[in-house]
Amino acid sequence: MIKRFAFSCICMFVFLFTKAQTIPAPAEMIMEQAYKTATKESKNIILIFHASWCGWCHKMDKSMEDPDCKKLFSDNYITVHMTVDESEDKKNLETPGADEFRKKYSGDNQGLPYWMVFDKDGNLLADSKMKKEGEGADTGQNVGCPASKEEVAHFIRVLKKTSDLKEDELEIIEKRFRKNEQ
Repeated sequence: MIKRFAFSCICMFVFLFTKAQTIPAPAEMIMEQAYKTATKESKNIILIFHASWCGWCHKMDKSMEDPDCKKLFSDNYITVHMTVDESEDKKNLETPGADEFRKKYSGDNQGLPYWMVFDKDGNLLADSKMKKEGEGADTGQNVGCPASKEEVAHFIRVLKKTSDLKEDELEIIEKRFRKNEQ
């Protein structure tokens, strides 16, 4: 009887400890750490909103992690992710406060992935919305994971504006992201 009770207590403790370990860090904490690291390393921040079910989100990560591109991104950016829009059975994966953060910068209702570039002080430098000349922050079409010629061109313009990447490095990234259309 005592062995059974002790075993039950241990199982309960392990379950609770494991459950506590799966709670994602809040959006505010993720960005606070990103700002500190960006300041220390003199980089900007790419924030990517994604979800576990999102195929284009996986393509975005795979493209950025491609051996030809990975160092180019890591030398120029701090990359962070926030999980949003999960199905009911995976709500525990969502980043607390991410929806509010995304909405603050007019990124809600944009689809996934949705990305933004910030400087070390938290100023929004660019986002994944292609805008026509003169359009405001609430307008534009999300390019998500860039694939088409027009989408990749937007992404390259953003990278050019927010990093020290050279033309030949931008060409490498452009070539890799164009493979996403296939």
